Amino acid sequence: MADTKREIERKYEADDSGLPDLTGVAPVAAVLDRGVVELDATYYDTADERLAEDSLTLRRRTGGSDAGWHLKFPVAPGVRDEIRAPLGDSVPEEIAALVRSRVRDRELVPLVRLRSARDVRHLVDAGGALLAEASLDTVTAERLTGSGGTARWTEIEVELADDGDPALLDRLDERLRAAGVRPSAAASKLARALAETAPDRPGKPAGPAAPVTAGDHVLAYLREQRDTLVALDPAVRRGIPDSVHRMRVATRRARATLRTFTGVLDRAVTGPLGAELKWLAGELGVERDQEVLADRLTSALDALPPALVTGPVPERLTAWAEARHGTHAHLTGVLDSRRYLALLDALDALLADPPLRAAAGRKPKKALAKAVRKDERKLAALMEHALALPAGEERDRALHEARKKAKRTRYAAEAATDALGGPARTLTKAMKGLTTLLGDHQDGVMARRTLRELAAVAHAAGESTFTYGLLYGREEGHAARLEAELAGRWKKIADGLPG
Repeated sequence: MADTKREIERKYEADDSGLPDLTGVAPVAAVLDRGVVELDATYYDTADERLAEDSLTLRRRTGGSDAGWHLKFPVAPGVRDEIRAPLGDSVPEEIAALVRSRVRDRELVPLVRLRSARDVRHLVDAGGALLAEASLDTVTAERLTGSGGTARWTEIEVELADDGDPALLDRLDERLRAAGVRPSAAASKLARALAETAPDRPGKPAGPAAPVTAGDHVLAYLREQRDTLVALDPAVRRGIPDSVHRMRVATRRARATLRTFTGVLDRAVTGPLGAELKWLAGELGVERDQEVLADRLTSALDALPPALVTGPVPERLTAWAEARHGTHAHLTGVLDSRRYLALLDALDALLADPPLRAAAGRKPKKALAKAVRKDERKLAALMEHALALPAGEERDRALHEARKKAKRTRYAAEAATDALGGPARTLTKAMKGLTTLLGDHQDGVMARRTLRELAAVAHAAGESTFTYGLLYGREEGHAARLEAELAGRWKKIADGLPG
């Protein structure tokens, strides 16, 4: 079973003078010599170094106290999450799954071997508690592919103890710099090994040039969503809070881009991809939508005075939520499916060879503004139609359609922001506020529908339905207030829309 450790460290270049004395750097009371440890690590990647490209490292290491498989994800400069799994001959499945969105059907192969003689020091406080570990690493790197180049260097590594104060690293940094030690130019041992064992290999391809045409802007936004999907995949598998929602939003943004900018990208070609993005958004939304609704109903019930809760309402609500709760295993299965991996491949293929139309080569302001205005006009028609209807199910459905169009208009404005500047940012902000209100309204529609269903079950069981009716009435009142607020909010937005 894999576990996770947050690693906070800094690396420095080392010379023959070795590790400077760090005693007395508050709150370091003593520096304890823990001897030399021999470490032997083999780093794995695809032949085209897909993991290294995203600053991920996957290794099998022996020696030291944490021998095993380690997968490291960058979190911030000097901060990485290290996923650990027991030592074995092949990449553990739980580790392989976390890099699947990047690796896909490619083979993970041994890329570099690093052997390190690690001279370890423990920095402890007056009570003997570990504050940080400083080491002097003598590293020998050997490339296992191609010409098989080698390299050798010495570096200093300072790693904060678990739950340590990051400010300590700043104080240690001051002492090290005062002693003439400088930060390492490489982000990791692997990055340095890759650079020094293959000096003649082609450099990393240059990233996309700054957007110039309308097509450049649309593709840049679409590329951003593809990268977000790939990056969030392991977070969703690990159950990181909010990762499912963020991945779903990226999926919707990508689909909206294909649907809005049809003058730039040929929809006859992108249509099937849009359908697959809709499928993925649906799969990602099942559990989250259920959780949002359950939280809304539970919070409303908890807010009632006990005297107004008649019958086993809490128990029925809990049973309803559990019966409809999606499983993490289902979502993981989606991410492991051929259909999902084919979707990622299709996004890659689209970005590599986009089906550009005539507007793609035009100046971005005019071409993108035209597409955004088209979405604005459609939204205006939907909102005005919905607000003209009397309160009831027909208006609810019309407001839900307007909500979907408002999201699409928001994403269109986001995609065009670099080209259109202030007006696009203003529209994005307006659409964000509008979709929040419309989302609250739609959540209320679903809450009232669920309360009717629960009341019917309770009635059939001979239980009181008073509390369900009370909650339903409160949701109706909230909906009426929201619809009044929506009318005022929409008037302000509509007054600012171009004619």
